[in-house]
Amino acid sequence: MTLIKHGKIGCLYNNAYTIILPVRFEKGKNMETLATTRMSSKGQVVIPEDVRGRLGLEPGVQFVVLGEGDVVILKTITPPSMEGFDNLICRARQQARTSGMKRSDIVKAIAKTRRRK
Repeated sequence: MTLIKHGKIGCLYNNAYTIILPVRFEKGKNMETLATTRMSSKGQVVIPEDVRGRLGLEPGVQFVVLGEGDVVILKTITPPSMEGFDNLICRARQQARTSGMKRSDIVKAIAKTRRRK
């Protein structure tokens, strides 16, 4: 059964609604082969095997999920490298020095936050 809903064409298959979404291409960039997937009644979405392989996605990888209108974006969560973390700490320490913050201020802020819990 083919359905048209909000300008999208899709079909009902095994109690899941499959949607074929329009894709925007960036000028001058090639898009890999498109793949479709569907959402189960439990809200689960399977990322096709070829996409998982191309992106190096392993079981257990975590995503940030963004949704707006008819677009859903999955972005992998990756921890910063040690170099990136060191740079972040260095910048935070520099900002603390610039603002005149002292270690005792940090200790007080931590104690205040712990009392609230």
